[in-house]
Formats: sequence, C-alpha cells, structure tokens
Amino acid sequence: QVHLDESGGGLVQAGGSLSLSCAASERTFSNYAMGWFRQAPGKEREFVSVIGPSGTIYYADSVKGRFTISRDYGKHTVFLQMNSLNPEDTAVYYCVVRRRNYLINVINVRRENEYDYWGQGTQVTVSS
Repeated sequence: QVHLDESGGGLVQAGGSLSLSCAASERTFSNYAMGWFRQAPGKEREFVSVIGPSGTIYYADSVKGRFTISRDYGKHTVFLQMNSLNPEDTAVYYCVVRRRNYLINVINVRRENEYDYWGQGTQVTVSS
C-alpha cells in the first residue's frame, strides 16, 4: 500500500520559517511529480508547489519568493522550505504525488484531480 509520510508542521510566529518533508513509501515515486497543496479553514484546497521528475518547479503566486521546494531522489522525499510566513499561510498542507504518463504543465499542475496520491496532511499555524 502506498504511503506518504509527512512531517514538519507546527506553530510559528509571523515572519518565521518552517520546513515540511514528505517521504514516499515507493521508490518509483522518484519518477513522478511530487509536491504540496494546502487547505485553510473555510477555504478550498489550493495548489502550493510541485516539482516534476526532471526537476521542473512550479509555485503558486502567493508563495513565490518565500517557499522553496526540493526533492531527494534517492530517498524519494520532497521538501518545502517556508520562509517569511504570514497568518494567511495557516492551513493543512498535503503532500501529493502525480503518477501519470503525460507531462505536467503550467495548466494541469494546479488541478487537484491530476494527483493520484495524497498524504494525510500536516498542520501549519502562523500566529500574528
């Protein structure tokens, strides 16, 4: 059974930093896009950032310049370094894996239904 093990959430003050990680249970996940979505209280789930199998990176405009996504292919793990956090970043962050035989692009990267595996989510709370 596929499993995504997320860690790194927590409580931080505005302006602070947190780092999330997500380890996939299958080594083949290193061949697929991995990344993060988030859902704030009372809001719809939204795209945050994804890194493709060849290293192509996509960010939501709201996090560009503050968040950095990276991956360790050998450990089939994806990371999200979050800096300059603000209360609007408060949300449950979900790790995602996209296991498709066609390329990810700037249009489909933001669609929830493009992702085949989801983690359970990790809470990030930013206090003002």
